Amino acid sequence: MAVARFKDLCLDARDHQAQADWWCAVLGYVRHESGDGPRDPTWPVPLRDPSGAGPFLWVNPVAEPKTVKNRMHLDVVGDLAGLLAAGATMVRSRAEDRPWDVLADPEGNEFCAFRPEA
Repeated sequence: MAVARFKDLCLDARDHQAQADWWCAVLGYVRHESGDGPRDPTWPVPLRDPSGAGPFLWVNPVAEPKTVKNRMHLDVVGDLAGLLAAGATMVRSRAEDRPWDVLADPEGNEFCAFRPEA
């Protein structure tokens, strides 16, 4: 019997506002606005998939820079050239035994990029 259920994904960032904008641009997500007026810019930024298909993503402000490999990461399906042009960096290219590229977002958070199926 489960004692918990999946709710959201959270990503820590030093510049959480810029990271929220970056992830919105590459995923097609939008900032989730509440009806309570403008959100305090020092608070975490909630992002949502406008189609409703993807999970909710929070970009949380933290003071410390990223220093070690992520223990959990995002997997995306997308255009490698487009991701790199948007500011991602290549960490490890796909190989015969691994059909995905490992990239990093502008703050160095690793994510795996799978190519769209033909």
